[in-house]
Amino acid sequence: MLRYIKLYIKFVSQYSKILMQSKVNFFIGLAGFLIAQASGLGFLYLVFNNIPSLNGWSFNEILFIYGFAQLPRGLDHLLTDNIWMFSMRIIVRGDFDRYLLRPINPLFQMISETLQADAFGELAVGFAIMAIACMNLKLKFTFINIIVLIIVIIAGAVIYTSIKLFFASLAFWIKTSIGILQIAYNISDFTKYPNSIYSKGIQFIITILIPFAFTAFIPAAYFIGRMNLTYALGGTCAVAVITFIISYATWLRGMRIYESAGN
Repeated sequence: MLRYIKLYIKFVSQYSKILMQSKVNFFIGLAGFLIAQASGLGFLYLVFNNIPSLNGWSFNEILFIYGFAQLPRGLDHLLTDNIWMFSMRIIVRGDFDRYLLRPINPLFQMISETLQADAFGELAVGFAIMAIACMNLKLKFTFINIIVLIIVIIAGAVIYTSIKLFFASLAFWIKTSIGILQIAYNISDFTKYPNSIYSKGIQFIITILIPFAFTAFIPAAYFIGRMNLTYALGGTCAVAVITFIISYATWLRGMRIYESAGN
């Protein structure tokens, strides 16, 4: 473990040097994210300007869920963004071969190659939105709740990474899985809002089939008194473990059938 920590620091250090050579890309990415978040918040404001609540949920409650949703997503974005490249081109170009030639875990290598710095903006915006919602809802975080918050954010990020890895791993069989991954990943947008506003079919998809609800709505609902601790914490951690086992098993199976790129 210590060896991998040292290697990760070296990987990040090297990537940081590359990042410093392209500062414009960082600021463009950050600006694009801020515009997207502003449009989402603008939509919420317009909706609640016309109706006092949405299926029993107040504006500030949904604002809290919306802000919380950015945290596990931002952490995943920060640390594992290179999985997108795997689904798009690493298999097709034969770049995966170089991971196999090194005496290091191939998945660790792939994830460690990049650090998506504009995700810091995502995390900052998420915390800022949550703070505003907390003040308006008069929520107070105890020491226990802070510990729970840290755990569910990390577990939520693991769920994001696991779902992303599962669909990206399909590239071992179909060479490029970016289209499928993009569709699956976009489903996470539903979890910025309460499950109860959706039909039973959508609730089944985001809770059971592709369980993004455990990255945002379910843990966030606990902090505003809408969900019990056992389901919010235990459910989120259990889903994180299950999704990781499934996705990593799929990854390992794909590695076994990998035949490199060819004409």
